[in-house]
Parts: sequence; structure tokens; C-alpha cells
Amino acid sequence: MTHTMKGTTRRHRRITTFDRVNIIILVILSLLFLYPIVVTISTSISDPSVMLSSTVYLLPYGFSLEAYKTLLERSNILQYYLNTILYAFGGTAIHLFCTSLMAYPLTFRDFRGKKTITVLLTITMFFSGGLIPTFLWMRDLGLYNNPMIMIVMGMVSVWNLMVARTYIQTSIPNELYEAAAIDGASHFQYFFKVVLPLSATIVAVLSVYYGVGKWNDYYTGLVYMKDKSILPLQTVLRQILATLNYNASDFAEMFDDMAKQQEAVRIANVVKYCAIIVSTVPAVILYLFM
Repeated sequence: MTHTMKGTTRRHRRITTFDRVNIIILVILSLLFLYPIVVTISTSISDPSVMLSSTVYLLPYGFSLEAYKTLLERSNILQYYLNTILYAFGGTAIHLFCTSLMAYPLTFRDFRGKKTITVLLTITMFFSGGLIPTFLWMRDLGLYNNPMIMIVMGMVSVWNLMVARTYIQTSIPNELYEAAAIDGASHFQYFFKVVLPLSATIVAVLSVYYGVGKWNDYYTGLVYMKDKSILPLQTVLRQILATLNYNASDFAEMFDDMAKQQEAVRIANVVKYCAIIVSTVPAVILYLFM
């Protein structure tokens, strides 16, 4: 009992001035990061009629869900939401599969051409063909204004590929492959029955990377899609946030021509904050679970 109390006292004494300064700095940084989120949430639930002449600095002015109701009822936001969910889940699944399948052979030392392939992959991290050649290529492949462009675009991230390769090399001993090969397992059997089950950690990490990246991808829809019905949520959100000062006609056109332009002006400023909250909630939930 005495030794335990002494050990506890010693641990408490190890908190130095440097530690206290670090704690203070981290608390301040956390508050700075949380403040915009709190202001956004407070603004989204504030009374729209008050927000015409007021600015939220911390707490909301009044309480109203009218802007959320308008966003969900008078726009196609649910359709865009569904589009983004399909793109995010489909794209993440395909990206994970292709990244893992490509990283696996690069873990073998005797794989011929390993160094050449690694160098070529690394070059693509620093140089690309540019927007116009990529656009022409996607168009020739029939992916322009095609929902599949949101899923297959950027199918393999070289950075994620290197992370997956390093994880497999350091976490799965080569002796497992030798044992599986003696039992007659092929590379595909070894990959699906041994490598993937033992790579749950890196799969979870890459799922977050790819999932959040796909969820936040507005640029692909902006460049490669012209049909509004297949746009992802983030591209539509960008259109909402492109102009901070909405006039009645702009807002009415974006949200299916509201009958009352006066009402549109009154809630326009609050709706964009609601759109931010609605679009970021899934990404936050993904981080919490993964």
C-alpha cells in the first residue's frame, strides 16, 4: 500500500513546467478549432429573422429549425446526399481492393520489376498529366457526365499504397507465405485468406482516408458532371457557399424556385450553415467509429 502511494506521488511529481505549457497550448488550439464548429451549429439553429441583422459569436439567437426544414424539403439535398453515399461507399470499396491488391506483390523481395514499378509510382506523386489531358481521357473512356467517374477517379493513391505495403511487410511475416505455399495455396488464396484478415488495422485506416476523401470530393463533380441529378452533395454545397451574399432570385433558383422570394432572403444566410452541418456529420461519425 505504501509503495503504491509513493509510486502515485512520484508520477504526479513528473509533471514539469514543460508539460504544463504543452497542456495550455493544446487546450488553446482545441478551443480555436472548436470555435468555428460551435458558431456554425449555433448559426444553423438560430432564428432566421434575427440573423438578417445579427451575427452569432457563440450562442444562437433564439431557436429555430426552419432553415433545416427548408433545406430538406425545398431542395434536392436528399438526392445529392444519396448520390454522395453511393459514391463514397462504392469508391472506398473499390479503392481499398485495388490498393491492397497492388500493394501485396510489392512486399516480396524477389518480385521482378519491383524497383522499377516503385519508381514509376513515386513519380506520379510529384507529376501528373494535367487537367486537360485527364479530361480528354475521361471523355474518351465515356466517363464524362457518368456517375462512375466519382467512383473510379483516383482509384489508387500512391501514398496509401506505400502505407499498405509497409504495413504488410512489417506486420505479416514471410514465413506465413512459405507455410501456405507448402500447403498448396496460390497467391490469391494467400492474399484473401491470410493477408486481408491480418490487415484489419490498415484496412480501417485506409477506409477513413478514402471514405473522407470521397465524401469531400467536390472537384470531380464540378469538372466531369453537367447533369445536376447526379451531382455529389459537396459540389452542390460549393455552389451554395460560392457566394456569401445571396439575392432572392439566386437562392430561389438553387432551391427549386421558392414561391416567396422574401422568405428566401430571410433564411438564405442560415441555410448555408445548415448545409455545412448536414454534409459534415457523416464524416465525423466515420472518424468516431473507425
